[in-house]
Amino acid sequence: MNAERRLTRDGVEATFAVNVLAPYALTCLLLPMLRAAGAARVVNLTGGMPGGTIDPGDLQGEKKYLGWRFAHYNHAKTALMAMSHRFASHLDGEVTVNVAYPGHAYAPGNRATPMRAPLPLPARRPADQAAGPLLLSDMTKASRSSVHVVSSPEMEGVTGAYVDARARRTAWPSGALDAREQQAVWSNGSAV
Repeated sequence: MNAERRLTRDGVEATFAVNVLAPYALTCLLLPMLRAAGAARVVNLTGGMPGGTIDPGDLQGEKKYLGWRFAHYNHAKTALMAMSHRFASHLDGEVTVNVAYPGHAYAPGNRATPMRAPLPLPARRPADQAAGPLLLSDMTKASRSSVHVVSSPEMEGVTGAYVDARARRTAWPSGALDAREQQAVWSNGSAV
């Protein structure tokens, strides 16, 4: 999560590149091996607070970038969900594609919010660091949903599912299901 909009050397906004394009590209590169393996599972991890709408005209934050406020990170994670849902339909169960939500964990990213972040984040940092281990789950709990999706017999053959932090199938956010928004994300991914 960057405070300001940053581009990769390929000219792609970094948060979008890491959270949407990289999983798409990796899946495409591995697809021949996944197909050959049989019963292969792709599990994409969402995070933050996904579920808002996706702005197809501003996928990479060209118009509005709110880095430290989690807005662009959440936007990218919802875009990842839209891309994953579309990928699941595209592969039609040949390789399963699902999304796991880990919940909020006391992870390195949460601990590393710099003091130069805009208010109120720096003012809250000491309190967050003290309360984080008490209020946020540890990394073991945060991994529960993804481990469940990748290894549980009950997820065998299941594709296009969204699993919450307690490893339960749950409804997709509407932004991830919107066909126009899915197409915008898919078009950006296939341009990679």
